[in-house]
Amino acid sequence: MKYKPYIWLVVVFTSALSVVIPGRTQQNNSSNILFQTSTINALMAGVYDGDTNFKELKAHGNFGLGTLNNLDGEMIGLDGKFYQIKSNGIAYPISDVMKTPFAAVTFFQTDKLINLVGKVNYEQMQLFLDRQLPSKNYPYAIRIQGTFPYLKVRSVPKQTPPYRPLVEVVKNQSIFEFKNIKGTLIGFRTPSYMQGVNVTGYHLHFITENRKTGGHLLDGEFQNLQVEIDQISDVRVDLPKNYQFNQANLEGDKTSEVNKVEK
Repeated sequence: MKYKPYIWLVVVFTSALSVVIPGRTQQNNSSNILFQTSTINALMAGVYDGDTNFKELKAHGNFGLGTLNNLDGEMIGLDGKFYQIKSNGIAYPISDVMKTPFAAVTFFQTDKLINLVGKVNYEQMQLFLDRQLPSKNYPYAIRIQGTFPYLKVRSVPKQTPPYRPLVEVVKNQSIFEFKNIKGTLIGFRTPSYMQGVNVTGYHLHFITENRKTGGHLLDGEFQNLQVEIDQISDVRVDLPKNYQFNQANLEGDKTSEVNKVEK
């Protein structure tokens, strides 16, 4: 019997959130775990084939983001349903047998609810949210719902071996812009000490209310939105068991490359 290699990052809570939503309980410990398959540095290096399928992924979360094998578009998971947003901008349901080279999921439960009043840009919204967090030392799952005045998102095209690094792939990304669009942004804010494991700072994907389109958030305007925050105390990383990951060069600081890819 083969066992998957895991990395466990365990953080113990020392204080409560400032606003607790009634009904939030700790009996379901899995609701407080960020499960991740592979690492962002592996994705940056062109490790686009993973061995985790979506049936397995759903056992670890009903909310999250990532991509598909062959880096075939952007992935978004919301309310237990997972969608693949291809480079044509269309969102397709993901079957259980499909696989992912990189994904982060959790069982989302709201710890803190914020109403964002007034219009801000993406940078201002990140600063606003940072001020609402009890600490920057934990990962947070974030869900933002409402009508967005403006959003700029992207998706990436399916790749064929030999795979190019992600910083090269995004040069051919598809860009989509929406105005006054209803939908949901989902994603994570990850502490800087997790650099190389996940995207540090904010990483958000968007899907429309009708679940027809969306993508990876690049920029936007935000006004009169509902923001839900879920503080996470445990992080589990499931490393791929394949030749690509085994041979990839994951050494060095790839922060500048990640910033180019994310923005």
